[in-house]
Amino acid sequence: MLKPENTLLAPDGEPFELVTLKNAAGTTATLMDWGATWLSLELPLADGTTRELLLGCENPQAYINQSAYLGATVGRYANRIARSQFQIDCKPHLLVANQGVHQLHGGPEGFHARRWKILSQSEQKVSFQLFSADGDQGYPGDMTAEVQYQLTDDNRLEIRYKATVDKLCPVNLTNHAYFNLDGEGKDARLQTLQLFAERFLPIDSDGIPCADPTPVENTGMNFNAPKTLAKDFLTDRDQQRVKGYDHAYLLNRSCNSGEHPAAHLWSADGNVKMSVFTSAPALQLYSGNFLSGTPNRTGGEYANYQGVALESEFLPDSPNHSTWPQPSCWIKPGQIYRSNTTYQFFAL
Repeated sequence: MLKPENTLLAPDGEPFELVTLKNAAGTTATLMDWGATWLSLELPLADGTTRELLLGCENPQAYINQSAYLGATVGRYANRIARSQFQIDCKPHLLVANQGVHQLHGGPEGFHARRWKILSQSEQKVSFQLFSADGDQGYPGDMTAEVQYQLTDDNRLEIRYKATVDKLCPVNLTNHAYFNLDGEGKDARLQTLQLFAERFLPIDSDGIPCADPTPVENTGMNFNAPKTLAKDFLTDRDQQRVKGYDHAYLLNRSCNSGEHPAAHLWSADGNVKMSVFTSAPALQLYSGNFLSGTPNRTGGEYANYQGVALESEFLPDSPNHSTWPQPSCWIKPGQIYRSNTTYQFFAL
C-alpha cells in the first residue's frame, strides 16, 4: 500500500492530496491530485486476502521521479505526435518536443505533471479539474479539462473525461495505469489478454505510425482469441522495433458504445480478471518494455515487462491523419470532448 506521507511536498511546494474510494465489497481505489493520478487498486480475493493490481511507487513524491507515467492522466494529447507538429489552416503548428523530435503524452509539462483541483469528492467518487492556458506545451487555445473517477459496488472503476476549448485543438485524454493482476514483481507477460480489434497501427522504432491500420490476422499482434502476452512475444518485426507491444488497436465498432468489452485481462494464477469498456476508438497496448529503473512500491525498482497498460484513446498522431477510420480528434469552441472508460475487476 502506498504510504501517504503528508510531509512530502509536490514540485509546487504544497502537499500532495490523496483520496481513497471504497465500496461495499471492500475494494479501494486511491487517487492523487498531482497528475489526477490513479495510485492504487486493492481487490479482496476469494481466499480473503487483498491484492494490489496496479503498479505504483512507495510514496507520492516518488511519482515525480519516474518517466513511465504510472497511473497519470495524460493530455492534451495522449501518445505521440510526429515531429511535434500538426497543421491548422494549412500552416504548421509546432508543439514542445519531449521524445527526440516528437511529442509524447502532451509534452514535458503535460497534464501528468500538474496539480489538478479537486472539484468534489465522496466515499465512492472524486472529480478533478485542470485549466490549461493558450500555448501550453504548444497547444492552441485555453482548455478546461475534467476527469471523474467513480468506484461502483460491482468493482468498476469508471473514468469520465470532459474538456472544452476556445480555439480549435486536438484533444486525447487517457489514464496510464499499469496492471499486473498477479501482484507486485511478477512477469506481466504471463497474463492472458483478449482484445477485440481486427486492426492495429504499425509503428517505427520511435513509436511513430509508419502505415495505416493493418489487419492483425495471421500475425502475433492478434488477441481476438485469449492468449498470454508471452505466447507471440517479439515474433513480429512490429514488436521487435520497440522491444514488445506498444501499439494502438483500432477497436471493433461494437466496442465503442461502452456496452461491449474492448478487452479482458486474466492473472496467470487464475484468481483475477479485468474487463475494459470504453467509448474511445482505440486501445494502446503497452507491455512495459522500458519500465526498468522505475521506482516501485517497496523502495526498489521495476524491471521491464512487470506491468501492462491498456490506454483508451484516439490513434497516435491522429491530428496528422484525417482519413483514418475513427471520429475526429479535433474539438472546436462550443463543442465538448467526452470520453468514458471503465476497468471492472473480478475475484475468481
